[in-house]
Amino acid sequence: MRTQPLFALSLALMAALPTAHAQSLRLEGRFGLKPPVASHGESDDFARQQRARGEGRQARNDRDSSTDLSTLAKRTGGTSTSPTLQSWMSTDVAGAWAAGYKGAGATMLFVDDFRSTQYLSGNLGTGNKVLRHGDWTSLEGSMIAPSATLKKQDFNTTSAIALATTGLNVVNLSYAMYAAAGYSASQIGWSAKEQSIIAAAQNGKAVISKAAGNDAIAVGGTNASGKVDYLNLALKGGVTTLFVGALSTNGTTTSPATLASYSNYAGADTTVQNQFLVVGVEGSKTGLYGTSFAAPVITGYAAILGSKFKTATPTQITNQLLNTARQDTIRNYSSAIHGRGEASLSRALAPVSVQ
Repeated sequence: MRTQPLFALSLALMAALPTAHAQSLRLEGRFGLKPPVASHGESDDFARQQRARGEGRQARNDRDSSTDLSTLAKRTGGTSTSPTLQSWMSTDVAGAWAAGYKGAGATMLFVDDFRSTQYLSGNLGTGNKVLRHGDWTSLEGSMIAPSATLKKQDFNTTSAIALATTGLNVVNLSYAMYAAAGYSASQIGWSAKEQSIIAAAQNGKAVISKAAGNDAIAVGGTNASGKVDYLNLALKGGVTTLFVGALSTNGTTTSPATLASYSNYAGADTTVQNQFLVVGVEGSKTGLYGTSFAAPVITGYAAILGSKFKTATPTQITNQLLNTARQDTIRNYSSAIHGRGEASLSRALAPVSVQ
C-alpha cells in the first residue's frame, strides 16, 4: 500500500540559475498533496544567462502535448536531411550524420515545462531566442537527432506517458521532484505519469535520460535546502536509467574537460556510478547552462543509435552508451565524480551490431 508523505513535492527544472535570481512558478496541485512548486535549479555558474519575461501563473489545462518542432529546428539548425553541426555539439555528431544516422525510426519524448510563463533566453546556433524550458530541451535533442520523431508532454500533467509501438523510445527528463529528506522513493504518492516513467526504466521499455541535477552533490543526496530529488532515487537501478551530468566543455584527449561547477556527480553509490554519464554543456556559446541541457544530448545520441541498431532493445542501447563512454577526455577522471565517463557517440556507433 502506497503512502503519501505530508509534504509538497516540488518540480524543479534542471537549468542552472544564480541563487540570487532563482524564481518559482506555482502549478496546479498533483499527487493529492499540496500544490507543488516548479522552479529552476540554482547555480552561481548561470550568471551570464538572462531571464526573459514573466514570473509564473497557474497552468490552465492538463492535456498532453505532442508537437512537431521541425519548423523551428530548420530555423535553428538546418533541415532533417541536411542538418548543421553547431559549435556546442561534439564533432561525433557530424560523423553520425555523414554515415546516415540521424535518429530515423526512434521516438524522443520530452517531459518538461511547455506551458508556463517562464522563459529562457539562449542561442543554439542562429541567433538569440526566447523559449520555455521544454522548448529549449526538445529543440536541442531534435537538432542532434533531426530525423527522430519528437513528442512532448508537459510535466504538470498527471497522465501516463505514451510510448511508440515501433522503434526505440527515449524519454528525456530535465526536471526533478524535490521533497524534504528522510523518506524513501516508495513512500511517494507518484502520479500516473511518474509511475509510468519509473516502470519504463525498471522494465526496459524506454531509454530514460535523466538530468542529474544542479546542486553540486552526489545523485540521491540532500541539497543545501534539505531536499532530495526523489525521482532520481526512484529511477536508480532501472535497467534503462541514465543519469547525465554536465562537463563545462566537450572533452578531447588534448583538451580534457572538467565537471561543471553546478553539476551533480555520481557519488559513492556504485549503482549510480554504473548509470552515470557526462557530456559537454557549452553554456558560454549558447547561454544555456545546467544538466537540463546535458540530458537532451544523451537523448539525441540514443535516438541516433536506434536509427542504426534498429532491432536493439532500450536496454542494449543504454548499455552501449555506458560501455563505450571514455575517460581519457576528462581531466582527473574519477568514477565517483564522472561515473562511466564522457559519452562517445562515435564509439557507440562503431560496431556492426550490439549485444
